[in-house]
Amino acid sequence: MSNRANKILRLDDVEECIILERLNRFIVKISLNGAIMRAYICNTGRLPDYIVMGRRGFCIRHERILKSDRRLFAVEDGDSAAIIDTHLQMQALERLIASKMISWIRSCRILKRNIRLKNSLIDYLLDCNGENVYLEVKSAVLRRGGYAMYPDCPSQRGRRHIREITEHVKSGGRGIILFIAAMPNVEAFKPNISVDPEMDRLLKEADRTGVVIKAIQMHYDPRSRFICLLNDDLRVENLM
Repeated sequence: MSNRANKILRLDDVEECIILERLNRFIVKISLNGAIMRAYICNTGRLPDYIVMGRRGFCIRHERILKSDRRLFAVEDGDSAAIIDTHLQMQALERLIASKMISWIRSCRILKRNIRLKNSLIDYLLDCNGENVYLEVKSAVLRRGGYAMYPDCPSQRGRRHIREITEHVKSGGRGIILFIAAMPNVEAFKPNISVDPEMDRLLKEADRTGVVIKAIQMHYDPRSRFICLLNDDLRVENLM
Protein backbone atom coordinates (compact mmCIF):
# COMPACT_ATOMS: atom_id res chain seq x y z
CA MET A 1 0.00 0.00 0.00
CA SER A 2 2.77 2.42 -0.86
CA ASN A 3 1.50 4.30 -3.92
CA ARG A 4 -1.95 5.56 -3.01
CA ALA A 5 -3.32 7.53 -0.10
CA ASN A 6 -6.24 6.22 1.93
CA LYS A 7 -8.33 8.82 3.75
CA ILE A 8 -8.55 8.21 7.49
CA LEU A 9 -9.76 11.27 9.35
CA ARG A 10 -11.17 14.62 8.19
CA LEU A 11 -10.44 17.76 10.19
CA ASP A 12 -12.92 20.63 10.19
CA ASP A 13 -12.33 24.35 10.80
CA VAL A 14 -8.63 24.16 9.97
CA GLU A 15 -6.83 27.52 9.92
CA GLU A 16 -3.51 28.30 8.27
CA CYS A 17 -0.89 30.14 10.27
CA ILE A 18 2.76 31.16 10.12
CA ILE A 19 5.16 29.82 12.75
CA LEU A 20 7.18 32.53 14.48
CA GLU A 21 9.04 30.85 17.35
CA ARG A 22 8.86 28.08 19.93
CA LEU A 23 8.37 29.58 23.37
CA ASN A 24 8.70 26.39 25.40
CA ARG A 25 8.13 22.65 25.21
CA PHE A 26 4.40 22.97 24.55
CA ILE A 27 3.80 26.47 23.16
CA VAL A 28 4.69 28.10 19.85
CA LYS A 29 4.08 31.70 18.81
CA ILE A 30 2.16 31.98 15.53
CA SER A 31 0.71 34.62 13.23
CA LEU A 32 -2.93 33.92 12.32
CA ASN A 33 -4.74 36.34 10.00
CA GLY A 34 -2.35 39.07 11.10
CA ALA A 35 -2.85 38.45 14.83
CA ILE A 36 -0.08 37.12 17.05
CA MET A 37 -1.25 34.11 19.06
CA ARG A 38 0.03 31.19 21.06
CA ALA A 39 -0.60 27.65 19.88
CA TYR A 40 -0.29 24.39 21.80
CA ILE A 41 1.96 21.60 20.50
CA CYS A 42 1.10 18.01 21.43
CA ASN A 43 4.61 16.63 20.92
CA THR A 44 7.56 16.54 23.33
CA GLY A 45 10.20 16.15 20.60
CA ARG A 46 12.37 19.00 19.39
CA LEU A 47 10.87 18.98 15.87
CA PRO A 48 13.87 20.76 14.31
CA ASP A 49 12.59 20.25 10.75
CA TYR A 50 9.20 21.82 11.40
CA ILE A 51 9.14 24.40 14.20
CA VAL A 52 10.98 26.91 12.07
CA MET A 53 10.31 30.63 11.71
CA GLY A 54 8.31 31.38 8.58
CA ARG A 55 6.96 27.85 8.00
CA ARG A 56 3.26 27.50 7.18
CA GLY A 57 1.33 25.61 9.81
CA PHE A 58 -2.18 24.25 10.24
CA CYS A 59 -4.17 24.85 13.42
CA ILE A 60 -7.47 23.88 14.96
CA ARG A 61 -9.24 25.63 17.82
CA HIS A 62 -8.10 24.63 21.26
CA GLU A 63 -9.49 25.05 24.75
CA ARG A 64 -7.51 27.52 26.82
CA ILE A 65 -4.85 25.15 28.06
CA LEU A 66 -1.37 26.51 28.80
CA LYS A 67 -2.57 29.98 27.66
CA SER A 68 -3.20 28.95 24.07
CA ASP A 69 -6.20 29.42 21.75
CA ARG A 70 -5.08 27.13 18.94
CA ARG A 71 -3.46 23.74 18.51
CA LEU A 72 -0.73 23.47 15.89
CA PHE A 73 -1.23 19.98 14.48
CA ALA A 74 0.62 19.99 11.15
CA VAL A 75 3.35 21.87 9.29
CA GLU A 76 3.77 22.34 5.55
CA ASP A 77 6.07 19.83 3.88
CA GLY A 78 6.22 20.36 0.11
CA ASP A 79 2.66 20.20 -1.24
CA SER A 80 1.59 18.17 1.77
CA ALA A 81 2.06 18.49 5.54
CA ALA A 82 3.65 16.57 8.39
CA ILE A 83 1.43 15.72 11.36
CA ILE A 84 3.32 16.81 14.48
CA ASP A 85 0.38 16.29 16.85
CA THR A 86 0.83 12.89 18.52
CA HIS A 87 -2.78 12.83 19.76
CA LEU A 88 -4.04 13.04 16.17
CA GLN A 89 -1.52 10.43 15.06
CA MET A 90 -2.94 8.05 17.67
CA GLN A 91 -6.54 8.93 16.77
CA ALA A 92 -5.77 8.11 13.13
CA LEU A 93 -4.06 4.86 14.14
CA GLU A 94 -7.09 3.76 16.15
CA ARG A 95 -9.29 4.29 13.11
CA LEU A 96 -6.88 2.28 10.98
CA ILE A 97 -6.95 -0.62 13.43
CA ALA A 98 -10.73 -0.52 13.75
CA SER A 99 -11.22 -0.42 9.97
CA LYS A 100 -8.66 -3.19 9.30
CA MET A 101 -6.62 -0.93 7.00
CA ILE A 102 -3.22 -2.11 8.29
CA SER A 103 -2.54 -5.42 6.56
CA TRP A 104 -0.27 -6.98 9.18
CA ILE A 105 -2.59 -6.25 12.11
CA ARG A 106 -6.02 -6.99 10.63
CA SER A 107 -6.69 -9.76 13.14
CA CYS A 108 -6.29 -7.36 16.08
CA ARG A 109 -8.60 -5.09 18.03
CA ILE A 110 -7.90 -2.64 20.84
CA LEU A 111 -8.78 -3.95 24.30
CA LYS A 112 -7.33 -1.18 26.49
CA ARG A 113 -5.43 2.08 26.24
CA ASN A 114 -2.58 3.18 28.52
CA ILE A 115 -2.12 -0.25 30.02
CA ARG A 116 0.49 -0.81 32.74
CA LEU A 117 3.37 -3.17 32.05
CA LYS A 118 5.73 -3.33 35.06
CA ASN A 119 6.95 0.27 35.52
CA SER A 120 5.55 1.73 32.30
CA LEU A 121 2.26 2.68 30.73
CA ILE A 122 2.13 1.10 27.28
CA ASP A 123 -0.12 2.71 24.66
CA TYR A 124 -2.36 -0.26 23.84
CA LEU A 125 -3.27 -3.79 24.75
CA LEU A 126 -4.53 -5.61 21.67
CA ASP A 127 -6.46 -8.82 21.21
CA CYS A 128 -4.96 -10.59 18.18
CA ASN A 129 -6.75 -13.86 17.45
CA GLY A 130 -7.36 -14.38 21.16
CA GLU A 131 -3.82 -13.46 22.28
CA ASN A 132 -2.90 -10.35 24.28
CA VAL A 133 -0.33 -8.18 22.50
CA TYR A 134 1.21 -4.98 23.91
CA LEU A 135 1.58 -2.18 21.35
CA GLU A 136 3.80 0.85 21.98
CA VAL A 137 3.66 3.69 19.45
CA LYS A 138 6.36 6.28 18.72
CA SER A 139 6.17 9.39 16.54
CA ALA A 140 8.90 9.61 13.88
CA VAL A 141 8.80 13.09 12.34
CA LEU A 142 12.51 13.59 11.69
CA ARG A 143 13.63 13.13 8.08
CA ARG A 144 17.24 12.50 7.10
CA GLY A 145 18.20 11.36 3.62
CA GLY A 146 14.84 9.84 2.74
CA TYR A 147 14.44 8.12 6.10
CA ALA A 148 11.95 8.78 8.88
CA MET A 149 13.87 8.58 12.14
CA TYR A 150 13.26 8.33 15.88
CA PRO A 151 14.08 9.91 18.27
CA ASP A 152 14.99 13.53 17.50
CA CYS A 153 16.37 13.93 21.05
CA PRO A 154 17.47 11.43 23.74
CA SER A 155 14.45 9.76 25.36
CA GLN A 156 14.72 7.99 28.72
CA ARG A 157 10.98 7.28 28.60
CA GLY A 158 11.24 5.74 25.16
CA ARG A 159 14.12 3.50 26.26
CA ARG A 160 12.10 2.31 29.27
CA HIS A 161 9.13 1.36 27.10
CA ILE A 162 11.35 -0.68 24.79
CA ARG A 163 13.02 -2.45 27.72
CA GLU A 164 9.65 -3.35 29.27
CA ILE A 165 8.24 -4.82 26.05
CA THR A 166 11.49 -6.69 25.37
CA GLU A 167 11.43 -8.26 28.84
CA HIS A 168 7.76 -9.17 28.38
CA VAL A 169 8.54 -10.95 25.10
CA LYS A 170 11.54 -12.71 26.67
CA SER A 171 9.11 -14.07 29.26
CA GLY A 172 6.86 -15.54 26.58
CA GLY A 173 4.53 -12.63 25.85
CA ARG A 174 3.94 -10.74 22.63
CA GLY A 175 4.77 -7.13 21.83
CA ILE A 176 4.88 -4.64 18.98
CA ILE A 177 6.75 -1.34 18.68
CA LEU A 178 5.23 0.82 15.95
CA PHE A 179 6.76 4.00 14.51
CA ILE A 180 4.45 6.48 12.83
CA ALA A 181 6.28 8.34 10.07
CA ALA A 182 3.75 11.17 9.93
CA MET A 183 5.14 12.96 6.88
CA PRO A 184 5.46 12.55 3.12
CA ASN A 185 8.50 11.70 1.02
CA VAL A 186 10.25 9.02 3.06
CA GLU A 187 11.24 5.58 1.81
CA ALA A 188 11.92 3.76 5.08
CA PHE A 189 12.32 4.10 8.83
CA LYS A 190 15.51 3.65 10.84
CA PRO A 191 16.60 4.45 14.41
CA ASN A 192 18.49 7.70 14.94
CA ILE A 193 21.76 6.29 16.28
CA SER A 194 23.54 9.67 16.18
CA VAL A 195 21.14 11.18 18.72
CA ASP A 196 20.46 8.18 20.99
CA PRO A 197 22.82 5.21 20.47
CA GLU A 198 21.35 3.41 23.50
CA MET A 199 17.90 3.53 21.90
CA ASP A 200 19.39 2.00 18.77
CA ARG A 201 20.98 -0.79 20.83
CA LEU A 202 17.70 -1.50 22.64
CA LEU A 203 15.74 -1.69 19.39
CA LYS A 204 18.24 -4.16 17.96
CA GLU A 205 17.94 -6.27 21.12
CA ALA A 206 14.14 -6.08 20.95
CA ASP A 207 14.22 -7.27 17.34
CA ARG A 208 16.47 -10.21 18.22
CA THR A 209 14.21 -11.12 21.13
CA GLY A 210 11.13 -11.34 18.92
CA VAL A 211 9.46 -7.97 19.44
CA VAL A 212 7.69 -7.04 16.21
CA ILE A 213 9.05 -3.68 15.01
CA LYS A 214 6.98 -1.97 12.34
CA ALA A 215 6.43 1.45 10.77
CA ILE A 216 3.55 3.09 8.92
CA GLN A 217 3.43 6.37 7.00
CA MET A 218 0.71 9.01 7.02
CA HIS A 219 0.39 12.72 6.27
CA TYR A 220 -2.08 15.61 6.31
CA ASP A 221 -3.46 16.69 2.93
CA PRO A 222 -4.32 20.42 3.15
CA ARG A 223 -6.46 20.28 0.02
CA SER A 224 -8.86 17.58 1.19
CA ARG A 225 -8.28 18.29 4.90
CA PHE A 226 -7.87 14.57 5.52
CA ILE A 227 -5.21 12.67 7.40
CA CYS A 228 -4.26 9.99 4.90
CA LEU A 229 -2.45 6.67 5.10
CA LEU A 230 0.43 6.51 2.62
CA ASN A 231 2.01 3.16 3.55
CA ASP A 232 0.71 0.56 6.00
CA ASP A 233 4.05 -1.29 6.12
CA LEU A 234 6.92 1.15 5.71
CA ARG A 235 10.29 -0.59 5.45
CA VAL A 236 12.30 -0.73 8.69
CA GLU A 237 16.09 -0.73 8.32
CA ASN A 238 19.26 -0.93 10.44
CA LEU A 239 18.05 -3.36 13.09
CA MET A 240 20.69 -6.01 12.38
